[in-house]
Amino acid sequence: MQWCALITAGGLLGATLALPTEHMRYVIHEKRAMPSMKRRVPVDPDFIIPIRIALKQSNLHLGYDRLMEVSHPKSANYGKHLSPSEVHSMFAPTEDTELAVRQWLYENGIRDILSYENKGWLAVQLPARDAERLLNTTYFAYETPRGLLLGCDQYYLPFHVSERVDFIKPGIVLSGRVANLKALKREFPGGDNNPGWPSWPIYPGPGPFHMPPWPFGRPPFGGYNLPPFLQNCDRNMTPICIKALYEIPKANFSDPANRMGLFEFYDAFSQADLNLFFAHFAPDVPQGTHPLIDSIDGGTSDVPASSQRNKGESDTDIDLAYSIIYPQEVTVYQTLDAANALNISDYSFGLNDFLDAIDGSYCNYSAYGIKGNTPSIDGVFPSPLKHGYKGELQCGVFNLTRVISVSYGLPEADFPKAYAERQCNEFMKLSLQGHSIFFASSDYGVGGAPFSPYINNCLSGNGQHNTIYNPDSPSTCPYVTSVGQTRLYPGQTIYDRESAGSANFTALKLEAGGPDFPTLQFFGSGGGFSNYFPRPEYQDSAVSTYLSQHNSNPSYIANDNVTNLGENGGVFNEAGRGYPDVSANGHSLLVYVNKTLVTIYGTSLASPIIASIITLINEERMAAGKGPVGFINPVLYQHPEVLNDVVNGSNPNCGGPGFCASPGWDPVTGLGTPNYPKMLELFMSLP
Repeated sequence: MQWCALITAGGLLGATLALPTEHMRYVIHEKRAMPSMKRRVPVDPDFIIPIRIALKQSNLHLGYDRLMEVSHPKSANYGKHLSPSEVHSMFAPTEDTELAVRQWLYENGIRDILSYENKGWLAVQLPARDAERLLNTTYFAYETPRGLLLGCDQYYLPFHVSERVDFIKPGIVLSGRVANLKALKREFPGGDNNPGWPSWPIYPGPGPFHMPPWPFGRPPFGGYNLPPFLQNCDRNMTPICIKALYEIPKANFSDPANRMGLFEFYDAFSQADLNLFFAHFAPDVPQGTHPLIDSIDGGTSDVPASSQRNKGESDTDIDLAYSIIYPQEVTVYQTLDAANALNISDYSFGLNDFLDAIDGSYCNYSAYGIKGNTPSIDGVFPSPLKHGYKGELQCGVFNLTRVISVSYGLPEADFPKAYAERQCNEFMKLSLQGHSIFFASSDYGVGGAPFSPYINNCLSGNGQHNTIYNPDSPSTCPYVTSVGQTRLYPGQTIYDRESAGSANFTALKLEAGGPDFPTLQFFGSGGGFSNYFPRPEYQDSAVSTYLSQHNSNPSYIANDNVTNLGENGGVFNEAGRGYPDVSANGHSLLVYVNKTLVTIYGTSLASPIIASIITLINEERMAAGKGPVGFINPVLYQHPEVLNDVVNGSNPNCGGPGFCASPGWDPVTGLGTPNYPKMLELFMSLP
């Protein structure tokens, strides 16, 4: 959560797993490069582990070029997006890939092999002893801030299988949170067989940072000539301030084909809060207006204002969207029932369940129709948890809106590289189909969130300790639009240039008479460079200019295995994908949470603002007989003049200054903030 305030079956499983065949040459397939979690105990030999094998897909090397064909403004095929079936056919694994992996499993005595119809995944269930023998590894329970997770430090595959597999889960990609501790106990000779289990808090996502609204009083210097409702935008941001900042007109269209999407996880909106916001800050939106809820795996919304699930994320996303695009409608993809949301643990914050529901080809283990899930590992559907979702896991049942905003993210280093790459490729496929996908870039500058497993929220390597910048995912994926945050400083008006978003919460809280924020004295627009994804060509010129003219931080070039972080004293990967791409205001928005007026901060504000603007542009294109804009990054990097450049501010963390906003693109605010009239004119000029 980017706040400051993710069938076929054959035979039967043999009673005993055969030994790996001697003629096979085994190689390390994955190895934990940056240990950040403590191993507790090995897994009991009889503990059943559901193994999921992600098969390599075809033609992924063509994905970038194909996406540029339909997304680059100079392409003759701009806007000619692909159908879902065309995308599926282009990237499905080859038959040889599935057959080779199936044969390997068969030769090792495994007969019960299940797969989804697109052949993207294979699934088996094995006792821990057999899984360890198959992969030449040892499974452990790991301590993490999100609970006990199951995985290993490294595992092996035959060479001819390794080249056909992306990753195996659980492995370096950890399992779901382990609830049944007894199942994991393994006897230790001469000692206690339960050496002590940790008690970690479970984080469905941090709550928003709420601050009391600044008293309405004397307008800033230069604000006297503004109407009263625009005189305090520097301290109390409202929808009318946002529209004035970016010259956004009143919306007029309401086309069911152009609904705007919002991803929500655990946090749920309260209609009472929405009504209060509409009444005070968006009176054109009728009382009772609410989004369509696409409930994914039991996700529910519209909770009482006092509910512990009403932390403000959903309220704020919906407030902003409706206040900008109404009478256009909004769809909320509410992911996971509350019981499983609290039990989620594979670092995806429900994002993979969301991808399951909109694209069956991404479905994981449960979507293969396997019955009798392992309650101690996976989220099970129907859920055995009290108040859990009792239906089947949903797979390919919803159509994705043309525009979607996601205000959640986690450090890129939380994900194994293969896992992040596979998820990123799913966003590439959606972009090929004409979807615009926006992610908040995080609120912690160049570091990770306070609840990150990394000490000081930063990375270590090559003699450096907790000083290497920790980029945010999925913002580092080159196929999404990453959104940073900006602000007005006290005394500025809507006619002044914004600065990079930042705030000293200790000072703000103390000034308001509240306690200190010991772990968040300062926060700012998330930005930096990926350690996993190389810089895409569409941003190469802009990023190269920044690095050559405005960067003063030492850097390194990450190798393919990401084992040289911090080399030569560097703190970021100069060859990586730079983010954010754009920014919008993320400072002191007035909203109601639990029927109380508060101010909200963060890129969670910025992402739905940009998504709303693109929704309005799509409406204008549809009225003119044109299609959606789809992936907007190539257009914006070719035409930065349609954005307001931000040249003031920075995003420090990790004991260093971070990066500075500067002329042109920068890893604090991207290309800048939107100028709606210029953006509309540009996109309307394209076919």
